[in-house]
Amino acid sequence: MPRILRTDMNYPYYHIISRGNQKQAIFKKEDDFAVYLALLKKAKRKYQILIHSYCLMPNHVHMLIKTESSSNMSKFMQWINRGYAAHFNVTYEKTGHLWQGRFISKPILKEKYLLDCVNYIETNPIRADIIKDMANYQWSSYKERYLLPEKFLLDDMIFT
Repeated sequence: MPRILRTDMNYPYYHIISRGNQKQAIFKKEDDFAVYLALLKKAKRKYQILIHSYCLMPNHVHMLIKTESSSNMSKFMQWINRGYAAHFNVTYEKTGHLWQGRFISKPILKEKYLLDCVNYIETNPIRADIIKDMANYQWSSYKERYLLPEKFLLDDMIFT
């Protein structure tokens, strides 16, 4: 049975989630996290996506993005997920699916939820009991937002 097409609605903000197939680890070494972030940086320029929050967990990824077009969002995620899956399969001599189906995209319709979403994404490692202090987690936008003088991936949020 063919999958249902993604609804093409042009909301500006989306909470994006990509999970490893069968909850498998998608990041095994620090280099893997770095490769994903490098792909993310290239993709945001290529597809004109703004990134307001992100967190790479061992078996999934969260992002809060802003886009002018949901079709750009789909191309953006397809480019990242294909590129990272190719890296993973070559590095670990694997074949087959890395990702659990399509990415999840939840439109954010209210400004309050936008701020709650940033907090939810960035504190994911605490809820997962990976760390106790967000300043100690290197694969989240938390450090970039609050502790680093220069931005690597994050774009400022401007409310209108």
